[in-house]
Amino acid sequence: MTGTLVLAGTPIGDVADAPPRLAAELASADVVAAEDTRRLRRLAQALDVRPAGRVVSYFEGNEAARTPELVEELAGGARVLLVTDAGMPSVSDPGYRLVAAAVERGVRVTAVPGPSAVLTALALSGLPVDRFCFEGFLPRKPGERAARLRELAGERRTLVCFEAPHRLAAALEAMAEAFGPSRRAAVCRELTKTYEEVRRGSLGELVRWAAPGVRGEITVVVEGAAPPAPGEADAAELARRVAAREEAGQRRKEAIAEVAREAGVPKREVFDAVVAAKADKGPGAGPGPAGGPGREP
Repeated sequence: MTGTLVLAGTPIGDVADAPPRLAAELASADVVAAEDTRRLRRLAQALDVRPAGRVVSYFEGNEAARTPELVEELAGGARVLLVTDAGMPSVSDPGYRLVAAAVERGVRVTAVPGPSAVLTALALSGLPVDRFCFEGFLPRKPGERAARLRELAGERRTLVCFEAPHRLAAALEAMAEAFGPSRRAAVCRELTKTYEEVRRGSLGELVRWAAPGVRGEITVVVEGAAPPAPGEADAAELARRVAAREEAGQRRKEAIAEVAREAGVPKREVFDAVVAAKADKGPGAGPGPAGGPGREP
């Protein structure tokens, strides 16, 4: 009989938010895989529990190498508890590789639900919560970040992402450029901690607020794009959305189909917008391969 992999949520700030089952799992697991073993020891001490099993590190630097070892433990019947520094494993933290490998070997995978910075920030933002998407950390390089944000400019769902404090001002400025400075957003800082702060406003206002510098762990929530009125989709905007998807590696035909669906317009209208945009750039910029004549998708 194979063992069980347990993904356990840990507090994102206040240790009192630890789920009750976390202490029980720490006390009974055969192996505890922790992103930071020192932080795990402090958490266990705060919960007044001592891990009974072997404690090993499992972080970005050794995740690929340690996964096979842990899978063998699981295949041999061990109960392996995976914890990261804050929140749920696998969500912008180590864990995905181990879960995928365990599933492939037929190992049972379960979870101890816990605090989530994503859902906490979303709930506190004051923005629509009925539909949302999570983007993790945005790319660090300005060019790659700008391309990603251009791709997301037409996304109608509320957007949630993480950001490092020293990159926050630049990220907000890039969002204001891609989405427009009037798009509503919220910056959630140090959630559940002593200096918790939720700053709400337009992206333009938040750029000015963050310019002097911000400290702490950051989650950003941004309002989704407003749906265009039927028949009022701007041709240049349609072409820009297609171009952003192409920059991200998507084929033009698929990009046109997606943009048409999002905008609620025929694919032919999007195709014509792309042709017009290419023509405006001059000879050799046609939508077909190598600037040749394009075809309707």
